[in-house]
Amino acid sequence: MDLKEILGEELYKQVMEKLGDEKIDIVSNGQWIPKQKFDDINTSLKELKDQMKDRDKQLEELKTKATGNEELQQKIQELQEKNENTEKEYQQKLQQQTFDYALKDALSGAKVRNPKAAKALLDLESIKLDGDKLLGLEDQLKTIKESDPYLFEEEEEPNTPPQIVAPGNPNGGKGGGESDPFAAKLAKYTNQ
Repeated sequence: MDLKEILGEELYKQVMEKLGDEKIDIVSNGQWIPKQKFDDINTSLKELKDQMKDRDKQLEELKTKATGNEELQQKIQELQEKNENTEKEYQQKLQQQTFDYALKDALSGAKVRNPKAAKALLDLESIKLDGDKLLGLEDQLKTIKESDPYLFEEEEEPNTPPQIVAPGNPNGGKGGGESDPFAAKLAKYTNQ
């Protein structure tokens, strides 16, 4: 189902105008991601695919020319190794980018005022990305929150309704269990 179908054409236009450059794309699993994040990953993927196609084409050309030639066979081997290294580097870059986005989201979710300062205090080597979860981050954030609470936004206590007290002296003029010396005289006059 399309977002336009859900909202209707007029409301969809209003939403898109409000979002401006920060338009949001919906991915197949139904979660919303920022368009910039989607574009970054998509661009990286396209670059890798183009590089791989070019290198595969080069290898095929060399294979046809290299029949019986040791020097060209050596060149082909070097290019294949270079392709493998490039693919590994790309995978590492993609994993790092995914990790960075997940960390940024987790820090904003933890209400960190200055993500850059908080990130500097984290031991990033001990944090591992497992799917969408960052393992080991929660404990570190808890430690940082205790040692450097100024890095986090203060959590607001839920508003408790104020206790309403009748005007005047709520103890009826009696403090700490003492009897009121005028109470007897007051009762006498009120009875009359």
